[in-house]
Amino acid sequence: MGHCGGDAVGGDIDRAFLDNVVTQVIAFEGEGQLEESPGGYQDWIDTKARMATQRAANTARPSGASTPTDSAKAEKNRGARNKLSYNETRLLANLPAQISELENEQQALNQQLLDPNCYRDRPLEVAAWQQRIEAIDALLLEKLARWEELEAKEK
Repeated sequence: MGHCGGDAVGGDIDRAFLDNVVTQVIAFEGEGQLEESPGGYQDWIDTKARMATQRAANTARPSGASTPTDSAKAEKNRGARNKLSYNETRLLANLPAQISELENEQQALNQQLLDPNCYRDRPLEVAAWQQRIEAIDALLLEKLARWEELEAKEK
């Protein structure tokens, strides 16, 4: 590495650290495929396992098992799913602002937690702030998943 003109970063990072720090995983899945997954490392592992199980279940089904009426129903449902309802359209329009608001609140709470004196002077508030940050994380994941779902349905 001494002869290398660029920078190199090496180290041993454990999974708990990754789960606490990472908010999104972009994984190389082979054959030029990138898989994007919200959440930490363990969430990605769980999602990958679920997808493998689902793929195995789909390949276990005989391909000729569907009847012409089944495929017609599936085509009709596919067309119905592509159109957003009025409420879904409104929700899709409002989700970016809601997500931004939650992110701003979370950032403000994190800024307050950066003050070392708050842990000594206001320990009860610190615990409440930490709980709120965790709740915001959960809300953000829900809202981002819903946004992704509605975007996919709209297309």
